[in-house]
Amino acid sequence: MKLSGPSIASTGDTTPGNASHYHVTDTSTMTAVFFNSSAVGGGGGNKSWSEVQDIVSDVSPVFTWDVILAIILKSSVMGFIIMAALFGNLLVIVSVMRHRKLRVITNYFVVSLALADMLVALCAMCFNASVELTGGTWLFGYFMCDVWNSLDVYFSTASILHLCCISVDRYYAIVQPLDYPLIMTHGRLAVMLAVVWCSPAIVSFVPIFMGWYTTEEHLEFRRANEDICSFTVNRPYAVISSSLSFWVPGVIMLFMYYRIYVEADRQERMLYRYVLLMHRVLVPVRSIHILISI
Repeated sequence: MKLSGPSIASTGDTTPGNASHYHVTDTSTMTAVFFNSSAVGGGGGNKSWSEVQDIVSDVSPVFTWDVILAIILKSSVMGFIIMAALFGNLLVIVSVMRHRKLRVITNYFVVSLALADMLVALCAMCFNASVELTGGTWLFGYFMCDVWNSLDVYFSTASILHLCCISVDRYYAIVQPLDYPLIMTHGRLAVMLAVVWCSPAIVSFVPIFMGWYTTEEHLEFRRANEDICSFTVNRPYAVISSSLSFWVPGVIMLFMYYRIYVEADRQERMLYRYVLLMHRVLVPVRSIHILISI
């Protein structure tokens, strides 16, 4: 940081050889540093102007143009992602609600999934954006840190469970099409959606607010550093939450879509054999018809 005449003010003894009090302000980088006799070397006595310059030169500016441009770029990208998530999912919801033909069982799951993804963008991504833009500083206190972590886990789990329900719905629609209207009724739809929206609380709000998700050392660290919102989990919570939020729904989805693939492949082979059979039957008949016409 260069020191120029207009950016240096002095108080106390202003003789050229001494610097008992200097207030150094770099207006180009919006950085202010206050030096007094105790800060510059400690003890008593005055410091020379060259010593003050040496110490000031070690101070890095807080805001430089590259930092400002990085913040603008990061905020623009994150803002675009959040707005795209909000309006994209809102468009899905409005489309289904406005067109009666789209109001089928499967699309109710899609609408509920779009709502969960909207809430992820609104409740989780916005807080994450604030942390990213402030360099990792949490601005909202201890309680809101638990709220943010709970909402993040809750809505992420709800989204995965919605995908699991959609795979089950598609399985019955393709593998058992005749039984589908009897199996996927509006009553079962309501029960499945209730489970999807209520069960994530088991691995989000309850263990996080009770403090079961982490160690006592981490809780003490958070109480002493409320400007840091970290999410460090213990082994039991990691196993249980990952199983309920990812592994169990993931295995169910893999199984359902594998069965759908097998059924689709079987129907394709049946259709191919049917086409070959019709070709073998129709070719002789057409030949006979040609001979008769001659």
